[in-house]
Amino acid sequence: MTHPRISRRGVVASAGGLALGGAAAVFFSPPADASTGPAGAPGKARRPTYRPTYHFSVPDNWKNDPQRPIYVNGEYLYYYLYNADYLNGGPGTAWRLATTRDHVRFRDRGIAIPKSSDGNGDCWSGSVVVDEHGRAGYGDGAIIALVTQAPKGVQAQYLWYSTDGGRKFQAGPTDPVLPNPGVRDFRDPKIIWDADRSHWVLANAEGQRIGFYVSLDLHSWQFAGEYRRTDIGLLECPDLFTMTADDGTQHWVLGVSANGKARGLPATYAYWIGAFDGASFVPDADAPQWLDCGFDFYGAVTYPHHDANGNENPALRHAIGWANFWDYPHNTPSLVTDGYNGDDMITRDVRLLRTGTGYALASSPTAALHDYVTRTHRIGDVRLSGVRDLDVRATAYELSCELEWNPTSPPSNIGFELRRAPHGGGRHVAVGAYLNGPFAYVNRRPTVNPTGGESQSPIDPTTGRLAIRILVDRSSVEYFIDDGRDVHSHRVFPLPADDHIRLFVNDGEATFRALTIRELNVDTPS
Repeated sequence: MTHPRISRRGVVASAGGLALGGAAAVFFSPPADASTGPAGAPGKARRPTYRPTYHFSVPDNWKNDPQRPIYVNGEYLYYYLYNADYLNGGPGTAWRLATTRDHVRFRDRGIAIPKSSDGNGDCWSGSVVVDEHGRAGYGDGAIIALVTQAPKGVQAQYLWYSTDGGRKFQAGPTDPVLPNPGVRDFRDPKIIWDADRSHWVLANAEGQRIGFYVSLDLHSWQFAGEYRRTDIGLLECPDLFTMTADDGTQHWVLGVSANGKARGLPATYAYWIGAFDGASFVPDADAPQWLDCGFDFYGAVTYPHHDANGNENPALRHAIGWANFWDYPHNTPSLVTDGYNGDDMITRDVRLLRTGTGYALASSPTAALHDYVTRTHRIGDVRLSGVRDLDVRATAYELSCELEWNPTSPPSNIGFELRRAPHGGGRHVAVGAYLNGPFAYVNRRPTVNPTGGESQSPIDPTTGRLAIRILVDRSSVEYFIDDGRDVHSHRVFPLPADDHIRLFVNDGEATFRALTIRELNVDTPS
């Protein structure tokens, strides 16, 4: 996908800054309850920060698209687009590498593919594979990257290779291995090994179609077929894989980053369950499903889970998405408070479930997140009509419970005011279930945010229950509903002192069953 080309002046003067204007003071002065600083430094106020406590964030400057991680020598290699010159107004992206063993704690490994270093421009999105049998000619086990570059503005796919385990890449042929046939949009190649047909398959984003290509050596690609969509905007960052469902059946999944806003749909990761014959993809149903219903889960990738012996689990994948969107990419206070712009939403565990109407992907926060709980507050069952303010004060945590109500006389609205301001609660993020809708929702309008709005997904109030998990961090809220088929991911910028939690039930009564809050910190695992 495309990359940012904006000056520092453009960041400061952008129209989107209006959404943050109400919080401008927090960028330049500490909150009223700021600490006096570390021992030996009396009088030094603690500088506010929007860097996440337990989500991935770039060390400095800018990040956008995740690249699908691969598993090598007991760890996952996670590449992403990075611009070291962003704060100075410089354009272009490189590939930066981080590694992880548990999908929560990441270790920065620096630049893997420098930008504008081979005469073909900077590096956009692509994908990496392990060439176990040396089919590309760089030796057994070489790591091959196909990357979009656009010399003279013409997008095409170029080959890079690594012989040191993926730490550093060298440019392959000067010419593209998949040249542009004369179209504007031709990018984001995603490679998989098709074991049924014993060749590589490449899915390429080409405007309103995904093109499929095949190769034996990763150099010579032949067009095989396509999948077209004209109803969800520009297609980017394709994804193609097989999964074993919870009933033991195997299915193909095609995913894309897309924009369904014109139809009242999300602009996140759309996907279809279906069949792929090596040339064409046939969905089980025409309408896309969405891995996220919120506003900030773009450029997402999925990747297979590996057990301790390095074997893939066909029933479990992980997903990671960029915590931002192209309508407001530069609209964040972290530019001023922390000198960077680029976070991801939490890594998810993804499974394929059989439903009453077919199959669907279901997400949950990755299991290892429980290893980073620093404190647990077991509130228990809370029966409520009206409001209740909890004694817990926190800015980075997981909240879980089951909402229960009488389906014959349901309340109109049940939920939470999270990251609530300490005096009056005018600022907060509202998360809950509007049973008169009926829909689950995240409303970020009452707090500082990149642009206003409320996301919604349908629920059935006749069940009388809704299991929920909510992840809250310094600059994000993620709402996982029931089995995880619906998730809402949002970028938000509460003031640092906004750490209160309120429960509410309007026009009736409900119970917050087994309400639990687990504080999280990636720097201090339990």
